[in-house]
Amino acid sequence: MKDLMQSVELGVSQRSQVEIKRPKVWLRSELSRVGLAEFLSTYVMMALGLGSVAQVVTGQGVFGQYLSINLGFGLAVAMGVHVGGNVSGAHMNGAVSLTMCVFGRLQWKRLPLYIFVQLLGSFLGAATIYAIYYEAIYDYCGGNLTVTGERATAGIFATYPAPYLSLIGGFFDQVFGTAMLLLCLMALSDQKNKPAARGAEPIAVGLLVVLIGISLGSNSGYAINPTRDIAPRIFTAIAGWGWDVFRSGNGWWWVPLVATPIGGVLGAGLYKVFVEMHHPPSSGQEMEPDEEESFPLKNKRNICSDVCVKPETNGNN
Repeated sequence: MKDLMQSVELGVSQRSQVEIKRPKVWLRSELSRVGLAEFLSTYVMMALGLGSVAQVVTGQGVFGQYLSINLGFGLAVAMGVHVGGNVSGAHMNGAVSLTMCVFGRLQWKRLPLYIFVQLLGSFLGAATIYAIYYEAIYDYCGGNLTVTGERATAGIFATYPAPYLSLIGGFFDQVFGTAMLLLCLMALSDQKNKPAARGAEPIAVGLLVVLIGISLGSNSGYAINPTRDIAPRIFTAIAGWGWDVFRSGNGWWWVPLVATPIGGVLGAGLYKVFVEMHHPPSSGQEMEPDEEESFPLKNKRNICSDVCVKPETNGNN
Protein backbone atom coordinates (compact mmCIF):
# COMPACT_ATOMS: atom_id res chain seq x y z
CA MET A 1 0.00 0.00 0.00
CA LYS A 2 2.86 2.31 0.81
CA ASP A 3 4.50 1.61 -2.56
CA LEU A 4 1.20 2.35 -4.32
CA MET A 5 0.85 5.70 -2.54
CA GLN A 6 4.43 6.62 -3.46
CA SER A 7 3.74 5.79 -7.11
CA VAL A 8 0.61 7.96 -7.11
CA GLU A 9 2.50 10.84 -5.49
CA LEU A 10 5.31 10.47 -8.03
CA GLY A 11 2.83 10.57 -10.92
CA VAL A 12 1.14 13.69 -9.54
CA SER A 13 4.56 15.31 -9.07
CA GLN A 14 5.60 14.54 -12.64
CA ARG A 15 2.36 15.93 -14.06
CA SER A 16 2.84 19.03 -11.97
CA GLN A 17 6.33 19.48 -13.36
CA VAL A 18 5.04 19.11 -16.92
CA GLU A 19 2.44 21.79 -16.26
CA ILE A 20 5.06 24.11 -14.81
CA LYS A 21 7.22 23.71 -17.92
CA ARG A 22 4.33 24.44 -20.28
CA PRO A 23 5.06 27.56 -22.38
CA LYS A 24 3.63 30.71 -20.85
CA VAL A 25 2.64 31.97 -24.28
CA TRP A 26 0.88 29.55 -26.56
CA LEU A 27 -1.34 30.59 -29.43
CA ARG A 28 -4.50 28.53 -29.45
CA SER A 29 -5.71 30.17 -32.66
CA GLU A 30 -4.70 28.08 -35.66
CA LEU A 31 -4.99 31.11 -37.94
CA SER A 32 -2.54 33.01 -35.77
CA ARG A 33 -0.04 30.16 -35.83
CA VAL A 34 -0.40 29.76 -39.58
CA GLY A 35 -0.04 33.48 -40.21
CA LEU A 36 3.07 33.84 -38.08
CA ALA A 37 4.72 30.78 -39.63
CA GLU A 38 3.95 31.91 -43.18
CA PHE A 39 5.23 35.40 -42.43
CA LEU A 40 8.49 34.17 -40.91
CA SER A 41 9.17 31.60 -43.64
CA THR A 42 8.60 34.29 -46.30
CA TYR A 43 10.80 36.77 -44.45
CA VAL A 44 13.65 34.26 -44.13
CA MET A 45 13.41 33.33 -47.80
CA MET A 46 13.39 36.94 -48.95
CA ALA A 47 16.11 38.20 -46.64
CA LEU A 48 18.54 35.43 -47.57
CA GLY A 49 17.56 35.40 -51.24
CA LEU A 50 17.80 39.16 -51.75
CA GLY A 51 20.99 39.16 -49.72
CA SER A 52 22.59 36.84 -52.24
CA VAL A 53 21.66 39.29 -55.02
CA ALA A 54 22.93 42.33 -53.12
CA GLN A 55 26.26 40.62 -52.49
CA VAL A 56 26.77 39.75 -56.15
CA VAL A 57 25.71 43.19 -57.46
CA THR A 58 27.59 45.38 -55.00
CA GLY A 59 30.60 43.06 -54.99
CA GLN A 60 30.90 43.48 -58.79
CA GLY A 61 31.61 39.81 -59.32
CA VAL A 62 34.12 39.42 -56.49
CA PHE A 63 31.63 37.65 -54.23
CA GLY A 64 29.83 35.52 -56.78
CA GLN A 65 28.13 35.47 -60.15
CA TYR A 66 24.66 34.67 -61.53
CA LEU A 67 24.88 31.06 -60.30
CA SER A 68 25.43 32.37 -56.78
CA ILE A 69 22.05 34.08 -56.92
CA ASN A 70 20.37 30.89 -58.13
CA LEU A 71 21.93 28.86 -55.36
CA GLY A 72 21.24 31.58 -52.80
CA PHE A 73 17.56 31.79 -53.61
CA GLY A 74 17.20 28.02 -53.85
CA LEU A 75 18.74 27.49 -50.43
CA ALA A 76 16.71 30.40 -49.05
CA VAL A 77 13.52 28.69 -50.22
CA ALA A 78 14.65 25.44 -48.59
CA MET A 79 15.26 27.25 -45.30
CA GLY A 80 11.87 28.93 -45.56
CA VAL A 81 10.27 25.52 -45.92
CA HIS A 82 12.04 24.31 -42.80
CA VAL A 83 10.82 27.37 -40.88
CA GLY A 84 7.10 27.06 -41.61
CA GLY A 85 6.48 23.96 -43.70
CA ASN A 86 4.55 21.86 -41.20
CA VAL A 87 2.55 24.81 -39.87
CA SER A 88 1.44 26.91 -42.85
CA GLY A 89 2.75 24.87 -45.75
CA ALA A 90 5.36 27.63 -46.30
CA HIS A 91 3.91 28.68 -49.64
CA MET A 92 5.88 31.96 -49.59
CA ASN A 93 4.29 32.64 -52.97
CA GLY A 94 0.91 34.13 -53.79
CA ALA A 95 0.64 32.07 -56.98
CA VAL A 96 1.08 28.90 -54.95
CA SER A 97 -1.54 29.92 -52.39
CA LEU A 98 -4.05 30.82 -55.09
CA THR A 99 -3.43 27.53 -56.89
CA MET A 100 -3.96 25.60 -53.67
CA CYS A 101 -7.32 27.33 -53.26
CA VAL A 102 -8.34 26.55 -56.85
CA PHE A 103 -7.60 22.85 -56.32
CA GLY A 104 -9.24 22.65 -52.91
CA ARG A 105 -6.10 22.32 -50.82
CA LEU A 106 -6.44 25.64 -49.05
CA GLN A 107 -9.64 27.30 -47.91
CA TRP A 108 -10.49 30.42 -49.90
CA LYS A 109 -11.16 32.32 -46.68
CA ARG A 110 -7.51 31.84 -45.75
CA LEU A 111 -6.15 33.29 -48.98
CA PRO A 112 -6.24 36.94 -47.78
CA LEU A 113 -4.22 35.97 -44.70
CA TYR A 114 -1.59 34.17 -46.78
CA ILE A 115 -1.30 37.02 -49.27
CA PHE A 116 -1.06 39.65 -46.54
CA VAL A 117 1.69 37.94 -44.53
CA GLN A 118 3.62 37.07 -47.71
CA LEU A 119 3.54 40.72 -48.75
CA LEU A 120 4.57 41.82 -45.27
CA GLY A 121 7.39 39.27 -45.08
CA SER A 122 8.67 40.25 -48.53
CA PHE A 123 8.51 43.96 -47.78
CA LEU A 124 10.37 43.63 -44.48
CA GLY A 125 12.86 41.24 -46.04
CA ALA A 126 13.68 43.88 -48.67
CA ALA A 127 13.90 46.59 -46.01
CA THR A 128 16.30 44.46 -43.97
CA ILE A 129 18.65 43.83 -46.89
CA TYR A 130 18.54 47.52 -47.80
CA ALA A 131 19.64 48.34 -44.25
CA ILE A 132 22.33 45.66 -44.17
CA TYR A 133 23.76 46.62 -47.57
CA TYR A 134 23.00 50.35 -47.34
CA GLU A 135 26.63 51.46 -47.41
CA ALA A 136 27.59 48.90 -50.05
CA ILE A 137 24.73 50.01 -52.32
CA TYR A 138 25.65 53.69 -52.01
CA ASP A 139 29.31 52.96 -52.55
CA TYR A 140 28.48 50.95 -55.65
CA CYS A 141 26.13 53.49 -57.26
CA GLY A 142 27.70 56.66 -55.91
CA GLY A 143 24.49 57.62 -54.14
CA ASN A 144 22.49 57.65 -57.38
CA LEU A 145 19.69 55.10 -56.98
CA THR A 146 18.65 54.08 -60.49
CA VAL A 147 16.50 51.40 -62.07
CA THR A 148 18.42 51.12 -65.35
CA GLY A 149 21.95 51.79 -66.45
CA GLU A 150 25.40 50.47 -65.68
CA ARG A 151 25.09 51.07 -61.94
CA ALA A 152 21.41 50.21 -61.53
CA THR A 153 20.52 48.73 -58.15
CA ALA A 154 16.73 48.37 -58.20
CA GLY A 155 17.20 44.88 -59.63
CA ILE A 156 18.57 43.75 -56.26
CA PHE A 157 15.02 43.83 -54.92
CA ALA A 158 12.56 43.24 -57.78
CA THR A 159 12.65 41.75 -61.27
CA TYR A 160 13.05 43.67 -64.53
CA PRO A 161 13.02 42.44 -68.14
CA ALA A 162 16.05 42.22 -70.39
CA PRO A 163 16.24 45.09 -72.93
CA TYR A 164 15.19 42.81 -75.80
CA LEU A 165 12.12 41.36 -74.06
CA SER A 166 8.64 42.56 -75.05
CA LEU A 167 5.75 42.65 -72.61
CA ILE A 168 4.05 39.80 -74.47
CA GLY A 169 7.22 37.74 -74.46
CA GLY A 170 7.74 38.48 -70.78
CA PHE A 171 4.15 37.59 -69.97
CA PHE A 172 4.51 34.12 -71.51
CA ASP A 173 7.93 33.78 -69.89
CA GLN A 174 6.36 34.25 -66.45
CA VAL A 175 3.36 32.03 -67.23
CA PHE A 176 5.64 29.19 -68.34
CA GLY A 177 8.10 29.54 -65.47
CA THR A 178 5.37 29.51 -62.84
CA ALA A 179 3.60 26.65 -64.59
CA MET A 180 6.79 24.58 -64.36
CA LEU A 181 7.09 25.48 -60.68
CA LEU A 182 3.58 24.31 -59.76
CA LEU A 183 3.63 21.30 -62.06
CA CYS A 184 6.80 20.04 -60.41
CA LEU A 185 5.55 20.89 -56.91
CA MET A 186 2.46 18.78 -57.63
CA ALA A 187 4.72 15.92 -58.66
CA LEU A 188 6.93 16.30 -55.58
CA SER A 189 3.86 16.05 -53.35
CA ASP A 190 2.07 13.23 -55.15
CA GLN A 191 2.33 10.20 -52.85
CA LYS A 192 1.00 7.89 -55.56
CA ASN A 193 3.73 8.81 -57.98
CA LYS A 194 7.38 9.56 -57.15
CA PRO A 195 7.28 12.15 -54.35
CA ALA A 196 10.21 13.77 -52.61
CA ALA A 197 11.58 11.54 -49.86
CA ARG A 198 10.05 12.25 -46.47
CA GLY A 199 12.18 14.84 -44.73
CA ALA A 200 13.91 15.85 -47.96
CA GLU A 201 11.06 18.03 -49.26
CA PRO A 202 12.75 21.35 -48.44
CA ILE A 203 15.91 20.60 -50.39
CA ALA A 204 13.85 19.18 -53.26
CA VAL A 205 11.88 22.42 -53.55
CA GLY A 206 15.07 24.45 -53.23
CA LEU A 207 16.68 22.50 -56.06
CA LEU A 208 13.57 23.05 -58.17
CA VAL A 209 14.00 26.81 -57.70
CA VAL A 210 17.68 26.56 -58.67
CA LEU A 211 16.73 24.58 -61.78
CA ILE A 212 14.16 27.16 -62.87
CA GLY A 213 16.71 29.91 -62.30
CA ILE A 214 19.46 28.36 -64.42
CA SER A 215 17.07 27.39 -67.21
CA LEU A 216 14.50 30.21 -67.32
CA GLY A 217 16.07 33.15 -65.54
CA SER A 218 17.81 35.26 -68.19
CA ASN A 219 14.75 36.88 -69.78
CA SER A 220 13.37 38.61 -66.72
CA GLY A 221 14.85 37.14 -63.56
CA TYR A 222 12.03 34.59 -63.18
CA ALA A 223 9.97 36.13 -60.40
CA ILE A 224 7.38 33.31 -60.64
CA ASN A 225 5.93 34.81 -57.48
CA PRO A 226 3.66 37.88 -57.39
CA THR A 227 4.02 38.68 -53.68
CA ARG A 228 7.79 38.31 -53.80
CA ASP A 229 8.04 40.85 -56.62
CA ILE A 230 5.49 43.56 -55.86
CA ALA A 231 6.30 44.10 -52.17
CA PRO A 232 10.05 44.82 -52.66
CA ARG A 233 9.15 46.97 -55.69
CA ILE A 234 6.91 49.11 -53.50
CA PHE A 235 9.69 49.31 -50.93
CA THR A 236 12.21 50.58 -53.50
CA ALA A 237 9.72 53.20 -54.70
CA ILE A 238 9.54 54.48 -51.12
CA ALA A 239 13.24 54.09 -50.32
CA GLY A 240 14.54 56.38 -53.06
CA TRP A 241 14.29 54.73 -56.46
CA GLY A 242 10.98 56.48 -57.10
CA TRP A 243 8.22 55.71 -59.59
CA ASP A 244 10.71 54.51 -62.19
CA VAL A 245 10.38 51.09 -60.58
CA PHE A 246 6.85 50.97 -62.05
CA ARG A 247 7.62 52.73 -65.35
CA SER A 248 10.71 50.75 -66.28
CA GLY A 249 10.44 47.99 -68.87
CA ASN A 250 7.37 49.58 -70.48
CA GLY A 251 5.48 49.21 -67.22
CA TRP A 252 6.77 45.71 -66.48
CA TRP A 253 5.59 45.68 -62.84
CA TRP A 254 2.16 44.17 -63.59
CA VAL A 255 3.50 41.16 -65.53
CA PRO A 256 4.80 39.17 -62.52
CA LEU A 257 1.63 40.17 -60.69
CA VAL A 258 -0.80 38.83 -63.31
CA ALA A 259 1.06 36.16 -65.28
CA THR A 260 2.30 34.11 -62.32
CA PRO A 261 -1.12 33.14 -60.87
CA ILE A 262 -2.26 32.13 -64.36
CA GLY A 263 0.85 30.01 -64.82
CA GLY A 264 0.46 28.41 -61.40
CA VAL A 265 -3.11 27.24 -62.01
CA LEU A 266 -2.17 26.09 -65.53
CA GLY A 267 0.83 24.05 -64.40
CA ALA A 268 -0.97 22.36 -61.51
CA GLY A 269 -3.94 21.67 -63.77
CA LEU A 270 -1.75 20.04 -66.40
CA TYR A 271 -0.23 17.69 -63.85
CA LYS A 272 -3.64 16.79 -62.50
CA VAL A 273 -5.10 16.10 -65.95
CA PHE A 274 -2.12 14.21 -67.36
CA VAL A 275 -1.02 12.26 -64.27
CA GLU A 276 -2.87 12.57 -60.97
CA MET A 277 -6.39 11.86 -62.22
CA HIS A 278 -5.27 8.54 -63.70
CA HIS A 279 -3.73 6.88 -60.66
CA PRO A 280 -5.30 3.42 -60.10
CA PRO A 281 -7.04 2.83 -56.76
CA SER A 282 -4.69 1.58 -54.06
CA SER A 283 -5.35 -1.40 -51.77
CA GLY A 284 -8.58 -2.17 -53.57
CA GLN A 285 -10.16 1.04 -52.32
CA GLU A 286 -11.49 3.92 -54.31
CA MET A 287 -9.15 6.85 -54.55
CA GLU A 288 -9.98 9.93 -52.60
CA PRO A 289 -8.35 12.83 -54.43
CA ASP A 290 -5.96 14.88 -52.32
CA GLU A 291 -6.16 12.41 -49.38
CA GLU A 292 -2.69 11.11 -50.08
CA GLU A 293 -1.15 14.43 -50.97
CA SER A 294 1.47 15.75 -48.64
CA PHE A 295 4.13 18.36 -48.80
CA PRO A 296 4.17 21.33 -51.04
CA LEU A 297 0.50 21.34 -51.81
CA LYS A 298 -1.36 20.44 -48.71
CA ASN A 299 -1.34 23.16 -46.11
CA LYS A 300 -1.73 20.88 -43.11
CA ARG A 301 1.22 18.70 -43.99
CA ASN A 302 3.99 20.73 -45.44
CA ILE A 303 5.07 23.38 -47.78
CA CYS A 304 5.29 24.60 -51.12
CA SER A 305 7.61 27.00 -52.17
CA ASP A 306 8.17 29.10 -54.36
CA VAL A 307 8.40 29.28 -54.16
CA CYS A 308 8.38 31.27 -54.54
CA VAL A 309 10.73 33.46 -55.65
CA LYS A 310 13.85 33.11 -57.46
CA PRO A 311 17.18 34.56 -58.39
CA GLU A 312 18.10 36.33 -61.50
CA THR A 313 20.24 38.63 -63.49
CA ASN A 314 17.97 41.40 -64.59
CA GLY A 315 16.43 41.86 -61.23
CA ASN A 316 16.00 38.66 -59.40
CA ASN A 317 13.87 36.54 -57.50
